Amino acid sequence: MSPTIAAADNFRDTRRVGEEPSGEGQGGGIDDEGVERDYLASRTLQKSAGALLLWGLGVGYVISGDFFGWNYGLNAGGFGGMVIATITMATLYVTMIFSIAEMATMMPVAGGPYAFARRAMGPWGGYVTGLAVTIEYVVAPAVIATGIGGYVAGMFAEPPAWIEAGVPILAYVVFVAINAMGSKTSLSLLLVITAVSVVVVIVWALSMVPHVDTSRWLDIAPDPGRSRWLPHGFGGVIAALPAAGWFYLAIEGVPLAAEETRDPSKALPKGMIAAMLSLVALSSLALLLAPAAAGSEALASSANPLPAAVEAVMGRGGVYWLTTVVGLTGLIASFFSIIFAYSRQIFALSRAGYLPRWLSKTNRRGAPHWALIVPAVVGYACIQLVDLCNAGAVATGDLLMRIAVFAALISYVMMMVSHFVLRRRHPGLARPYRTPGYPLTPAIALVLSLLALSSSLFYGEAALGSVLATLAVFAVGLLYFGLYSRHHLVASAPEEEAALIMEAERELDA
Repeated sequence: MSPTIAAADNFRDTRRVGEEPSGEGQGGGIDDEGVERDYLASRTLQKSAGALLLWGLGVGYVISGDFFGWNYGLNAGGFGGMVIATITMATLYVTMIFSIAEMATMMPVAGGPYAFARRAMGPWGGYVTGLAVTIEYVVAPAVIATGIGGYVAGMFAEPPAWIEAGVPILAYVVFVAINAMGSKTSLSLLLVITAVSVVVVIVWALSMVPHVDTSRWLDIAPDPGRSRWLPHGFGGVIAALPAAGWFYLAIEGVPLAAEETRDPSKALPKGMIAAMLSLVALSSLALLLAPAAAGSEALASSANPLPAAVEAVMGRGGVYWLTTVVGLTGLIASFFSIIFAYSRQIFALSRAGYLPRWLSKTNRRGAPHWALIVPAVVGYACIQLVDLCNAGAVATGDLLMRIAVFAALISYVMMMVSHFVLRRRHPGLARPYRTPGYPLTPAIALVLSLLALSSSLFYGEAALGSVLATLAVFAVGLLYFGLYSRHHLVASAPEEEAALIMEAERELDA
């Protein structure tokens, strides 16, 4: 064993538990604290996932985007604008997944995106990334909850008044409870729900093919001087990017299950890449077939676009009810899996001291129960708050979706920068999987993420207001970190420990 490695191991052993704060910190006023010896023992996850379960998790995160939300992009950019926006966002996510797969196999810990940025850019970079992912994953289930309510309401000629408020509450209660049963139970059930959802999309697509009329793609009246292909010009393409991103949003969360994966160096890349390719195929079916059946204009503000497309050409027959009732599984799959994701991101940030530590405690089944419950309450409050503040010009689900996508894009920028930093500063780190086409691959994802961040400027005051509200939440979060949590980080948390060992190695090498 080299002196550097031996010294680093000694450093790890002496910092692991029961120590006093160093007093020197990690630079930038960052301090580590010792913790009681059973701290990590009460924060342990189950190891139960392989590549198939990770595929189910990845597709499950996202498949609701095929059933609801993407169609708002038709309103923003017309069919042509939405097609261009979808190609753009698919390119962003494919290139990003190849980059994340490398970092995930280097650092197979529950922190996922936060862990990558923490290793590359220090505690501040890790916290900003983790906060962005937390906002994304807390708000995304709220978007899906409004979609579930829309699908249930679509089953009634005159929806009962209780649906709008009652369905999201019921969804949160049921799926938080299932996730609290542990990852083996939740991921296995999620795989079944995801598989059913995929089958429903395929059956729906086969039913739509005989009724395709491509002239319906371009039935949105253009602005003066614009074409029917781009009825709102190229500004409409930019405005449609968040809705196009909804086809793929949250796929980057698969590494959050790394500590629950049996062989992360092999299973993570296989599961993530297979899930991403599946999602590209499914999104193509939804985008090309639904407007060709019902018309782009009719679907632009629909709460249940796939059943609406069926109803337009086939009426409320068997396929309609299959898509509506069984199709709820698609929304449920994403709702279910993103609840899993937010709990793991919050668990990792809390375990390391960035968020209140009590959020990372796990129950006897190895599930972080507080990290499941608290964000569910916050997510439902977001629905009610946006409903209260929204003047109705833009659907509540649409505004919430833009908040989630905006926060996600911030994390994407941070992760791609982290990839470049890790390659340059730490070329010797073990990389069981290496990103093909580096450095072009992460560069494409970085540039497209920055482009998509500008989308709210093209979608009116309501969307801009939601972004400003998101930035206000960021400001509060950064204030909390700056004043308190950066002085109480936990050195023995896996993400922190790895970074501290690397610091020791660099110092010894110097």
